Amino acid sequence: MIRKITIARTALIAALAIGSLTNVHAQDIHFTQFEAAPLVINPAFTGDFDGQLRAAAIYRTQWASITTPYITYGASIDAPIVHDLSIDDYLAAGLQVYNDKAGDGNLTNFTVLGSIAYHKFLGAKVDKVISVGLQGGYSEKSIDLSKLYFQDEFVNGGFNQGTSPQYGILNNRVHYFSVNAGISFAHNVSNNFSYQLGAGANNLNQPNDGFAKTSGQDAGLGMRYTGQAGFILYVSEKFSLRPGVLYQSQSTANEIIAGNEFHYIIGNPEIRTFATAVFLGAWWRTGDAVMATAGFEYKSFRFGVSYDYNISDLKTATNGNGGFEISLRYIAPNPLDFARRLVYPCSRF
Repeated sequence: MIRKITIARTALIAALAIGSLTNVHAQDIHFTQFEAAPLVINPAFTGDFDGQLRAAAIYRTQWASITTPYITYGASIDAPIVHDLSIDDYLAAGLQVYNDKAGDGNLTNFTVLGSIAYHKFLGAKVDKVISVGLQGGYSEKSIDLSKLYFQDEFVNGGFNQGTSPQYGILNNRVHYFSVNAGISFAHNVSNNFSYQLGAGANNLNQPNDGFAKTSGQDAGLGMRYTGQAGFILYVSEKFSLRPGVLYQSQSTANEIIAGNEFHYIIGNPEIRTFATAVFLGAWWRTGDAVMATAGFEYKSFRFGVSYDYNISDLKTATNGNGGFEISLRYIAPNPLDFARRLVYPCSRF
């Protein structure tokens, strides 16, 4: 069994390296607790919350049972920066940073994203808002070529590493810029029901992120399209259902995450946004995993953990083990919002 796993890992690394030379489109990162990284999902979500400032951090590790763990961590900060552009409209700005390290070859992606979003309130009750966002970023990808294996190095049942001519036509580092855009709509239908919809397009410039030294290779990031829908339904003064769905499509890859968070306020429910609460969620990622989330909210903090149980064809090798995440979010409240009871129509993500 160990030898089978080792061979599988070696084949995966070789495919990764060889793929860098051919028509390959890499894929962006993803999180189970996607609401903990809103600026990664859609730049229109920049500043869509009740408060003066939002800061968030998330850490993810996966595939530790079969290879060097894939580790992703990120942090973001965003806030309204210009108020009352037209009555209650405002402009927000944000910064997202993340780093992703994958596999035995230490394929690393460090990315910094800056975003702005304009939030236009609609209706006499100021219970609807449409938001548009724009985002630009810088990425640096690197790989440890000394840890790669190539097909032409496999001789007499073993690898003679370092002999492939592929090493001479590969870079170990690449830099590029990307442009993303998005739109969202939120509506506070009543005190007990609200929803938020969003759509985004990422990598609009389709940057070349291939490691091949030769120019003209069709290797780069395909455009990533996203769609989001989130709802908050209070069935009692303290208990609410919070279903959500995230759809992502990039090149030939498609992903849907759907599920529900059960949210219960254990503190004073007068201002629900900042009430002490606990939550438990059940989610499903198509063809990949079932996930559980849990955590609590205290004053301005939200702490969450999640675990993925793998149900894909890899489950035999992984024994069902998938990914683990931990997240922390802080929102600095605005005293004026408490006095006027003005709230963002639905800060679902």
